Amino acid sequence: MKEAIINSNYFGLILSIALFVLAVELKSRFKLAILNPLLISTLMCIAFLTFLDIPYDTYKSSACMLNFLLTPATVCLAIPMYKQLKLLKDNLLAVFSAITAGTCCSLLSILVMGKLFSLSDEHIATLLPKSITTAIGMGVSEEAGGIVTLTVAGIIITGILGNMIAESIFKIFHITHPIAKGLALGTSAHAVGTAKALELGEVEGAMSSLSICVAGILTVILVPIVNSTLV
Repeated sequence: MKEAIINSNYFGLILSIALFVLAVELKSRFKLAILNPLLISTLMCIAFLTFLDIPYDTYKSSACMLNFLLTPATVCLAIPMYKQLKLLKDNLLAVFSAITAGTCCSLLSILVMGKLFSLSDEHIATLLPKSITTAIGMGVSEEAGGIVTLTVAGIIITGILGNMIAESIFKIFHITHPIAKGLALGTSAHAVGTAKALELGEVEGAMSSLSICVAGILTVILVPIVNSTLV
């Protein structure tokens, strides 16, 4: 049975989709923030592979289609942004100022905390792209000399955490403007945050989608500059 599962070319793909659908159903039924579908499906996948003693490389090779779909899925986030193009034009300066401030804050906080906790330059470089989408973050980490697998883990954790606590943060700081909510989620929690933004509303989703693109570009430009201070 185990050998038949492992030898299937689509084992990883089918497992990932099935567990995610199950996690979505759990979130829909119990309405708890902790039941984030990405978090729960990841934990269930780890448990499944561990229980059956299936090597990660085997799972990864049969789930590679998901990696292929990551970039086009990110590009599709431009659709809600296009629908809110007039709103973007009316608030252009404020929008780009907010995204720039958020991106710079993310990079500087990692640099400062990395130095504070005596992390190696390699680990700081690994964490610098934590707030951008995985499709961009992997390349940024590799170019900066970071550990790509840890970068991916950092990006996923950042997105899940942002998705889970966003509404609580908005309530604590009395953030009610849909543009502000969308920009905050997209800049700090990339695509997973954008999923939450789309739940909040169309404007929030559009602004969050824009933030992913702009924050990604700014991070690509700024990480080499910040990384040069580590050498």
